[in-house]
Amino acid sequence: MRRAVFAAVVLSVCPALANDAALVRVMVCKGPDASMEIYVPESTVNGGGARNVSLPVNADGMYTLDLTAAGKGKYLEPVHVRLAGDNKFLVVEQYLRGYPATRIPVGGGTVDFDNRFATGAKCGPLNPLQN
Repeated sequence: MRRAVFAAVVLSVCPALANDAALVRVMVCKGPDASMEIYVPESTVNGGGARNVSLPVNADGMYTLDLTAAGKGKYLEPVHVRLAGDNKFLVVEQYLRGYPATRIPVGGGTVDFDNRFATGAKCGPLNPLQN
């Protein structure tokens, strides 16, 4: 049910995803001020674990920035997502905002998405076996 509602919201925000509307959450990050999630097209994920994610080129995905604790709500924005050539990093491009690409180690690590709310975010592994 949650996926269907999420897909409906995504289609209203980003009609370009209409051909591949089903999205899967592949990464969760938590920072001191916010939490973030990365979603990619379901067709790029063939099971649990990082080795089951196929993102050799930019895919149209979604990024959530949850500022609910700060009273600002949860933002949803389209992003381009791909695996780096060595498959060691998930690269997230917030192209609408013009931010530099964020490189997240597939095993998890601490990253900065932007300089306002999403700094020092601790990200879990890419596509964990248990979501």
